[in-house]
Amino acid sequence: MRHFGHIAPEVRQRLFHQEPCEFTADSSARLLSAALGATLYSPATRPRLADDIVKQAGRGVVSMVLCLEDSIDDAEVPDAEENLVRQFTDLAGRAGADLPLLFIRVRAPEQIPDLVRRLGPAARLLSGFVMPKFDEERGIPFLEALDSASSASGRRLFAMPVLESPELLYRESRVGTLEGISRAVDKYRDRVLALRLGVTDFCSSYGLRRAPDMTAYDVQIVASVIADVVNMLGRADGTGFTVTGPVWEYFRVQERMFKPQLRRSPFLEGQADELREALIEHSMDGLLREITLDQANGLLGKTCIHPSHVLPVHALSVVSHEEFSDAQDILRPERGGGGVLRSAYTNKMNEVKPHRAWAERTMLRADVFGVANEDIGFVELLAAGIPG
Repeated sequence: MRHFGHIAPEVRQRLFHQEPCEFTADSSARLLSAALGATLYSPATRPRLADDIVKQAGRGVVSMVLCLEDSIDDAEVPDAEENLVRQFTDLAGRAGADLPLLFIRVRAPEQIPDLVRRLGPAARLLSGFVMPKFDEERGIPFLEALDSASSASGRRLFAMPVLESPELLYRESRVGTLEGISRAVDKYRDRVLALRLGVTDFCSSYGLRRAPDMTAYDVQIVASVIADVVNMLGRADGTGFTVTGPVWEYFRVQERMFKPQLRRSPFLEGQADELREALIEHSMDGLLREITLDQANGLLGKTCIHPSHVLPVHALSVVSHEEFSDAQDILRPERGGGGVLRSAYTNKMNEVKPHRAWAERTMLRADVFGVANEDIGFVELLAAGIPG
């Protein structure tokens, strides 16, 4: 699989200075954690789930979570588990089908070995499990169950813990909770692919819900949690993990209070004013702003609940030619001693030692999402990815 692999090769050649790399479910954890992109959630109860998975893969989705937790009623869990086994068996019989990375969101640790056993040979299609309301006490049994199921099946299975418990939100317990989470995920570091943020649960603890005109960063109590999670668990010194962005809940807005947040000029230059209007109509201007703020705050990838959110996440994850040029200059071997140099675009200072970690992360993102050509911006990437 590869990002933008659903786009015709000649179109990719026009868009990209460096095309996104190909990867598989067996690629390195470092590469996969960066490549998750827009992780699309789907209830495990969907009767044509196998068809849905193949369809979304054909539209550019590279990671999906099949949910047995909050997206379904408590009484539906047994039927949903049976449906998952049927749908995975169906997928396993489709020779040559292109599939995304597949994860199952469970409710309890004992579901992990049970589902792997029931999946049988079809477990080869599974990349791992999403673990809800993760903290040290609740999380260790999940990680132990995953380790056991992985060993028993002979499959490398990853964990994606969801950080969403009230203890993480409350000021008096936050640091202690983060320290416990850090101990748990560090003990099972080879199993943890990424940490996911459950912002909807954070808001629930205070009876809040952000409007489509606002991002998670406008809700200060949520923004403070994101900052602390990245501070303690997302460091670039080798101890950190990939932390993914929160879910965007909206896909169509009937009425808005504030002006749209998308400038018109980039769309006029790309002769894509109709695309801008469509994005505004479907509340994508707020999503685009939140994705940009995710990246500015150290997050990579995003939880998505609607297929229309996938392309914006991926388009804004592509490395610009300017970013790539700066990162290349900073990482040149002869710059190992440090120093300061002017950007090749002559608009900024690149300080080699302080900017090295940024450059390394940028080059990893360039590998998985590609580097845009010098005259290509997110508008062209968005327009090219929309199905005809």
